[in-house]
Amino acid sequence: MKKVLSIKEPYATLIKENQKLIETRSWKTNYRGKIYIHASFKHHSAKMDEDLRKLVANKEMNYGKIICECNLVDCVYITKDFVESLKKNNYQEYICGLYEEGRYAWILEDIKPLKIPIEVKGRLGLWNYYDEVEIMELMDSVDYGWVDKNRHRHFDFEQSFEKNYSLQAPKEVMTNKTGVCWDQVELERYYFQNWFIKTYFIAHYDDDKCPTHTFLTYEKNNKYYWFEHSWERFKGIHEYTTQKELLIDVKKKFIKYELNNQYNKNNLVIYEYSKPKYHISVLEFYKHCEQGKFMDI
Repeated sequence: MKKVLSIKEPYATLIKENQKLIETRSWKTNYRGKIYIHASFKHHSAKMDEDLRKLVANKEMNYGKIICECNLVDCVYITKDFVESLKKNNYQEYICGLYEEGRYAWILEDIKPLKIPIEVKGRLGLWNYYDEVEIMELMDSVDYGWVDKNRHRHFDFEQSFEKNYSLQAPKEVMTNKTGVCWDQVELERYYFQNWFIKTYFIAHYDDDKCPTHTFLTYEKNNKYYWFEHSWERFKGIHEYTTQKELLIDVKKKFIKYELNNQYNKNNLVIYEYSKPKYHISVLEFYKHCEQGKFMDI
């Protein structure tokens, strides 16, 4: 896990190129150590100083990407003397930040550009970034099972599951260390919250039973990945060239291993679904997923 700071362009790129070593903020941090610098999707909209415009001329911006790593070594309260000294002795640094009395100067050292930038959404504040391997390791603490409305853990799936199941919030899954795929995907969604992800619900409706599975996918460096933890047979991170190829593969595996190739194609559905409300029932979860985007593959 790495701490990340999102910064508007062109300032993030100036940091990556070691032309800006101080980031100014209205708030203080006690954190010291390695951080990633993320170039946010927004460009700094305020009028730039002429010297600053010259400094950033012809530079390639890096919107929506983590572009470098550095050390945050200090967080200094900005005084009037601090501003005057910087303006006099390091004018380039001065024009690259908002230096006003009462703000804070975050001092950066050991700036190292990433060979391959990481595409993520970004957030306000100092936020946490987990890579996919770290997320899989975190998920390994969760066992396959379910939690009822009274917060009791179960590892059998009798009729009481349909009557008493309640979808857990991510922090509840962390605490209970138990969850079916529906719960586990919500915990994965939490860890992947700054990535470009999609979540899917696959089901086969029949009169006897209704096998289902939920899973998370993400896009990275123009590749598509199926992140699977709860389905033990296929636990791992699977790479594809297109999202359609990914969905077709999951569908084939579901038909073979969950339906034993015995199915009605008209009853087999896949929906892309959004984040649901927590503590909903089995039926409510089905309805939520069915309100998502039907995938015609």
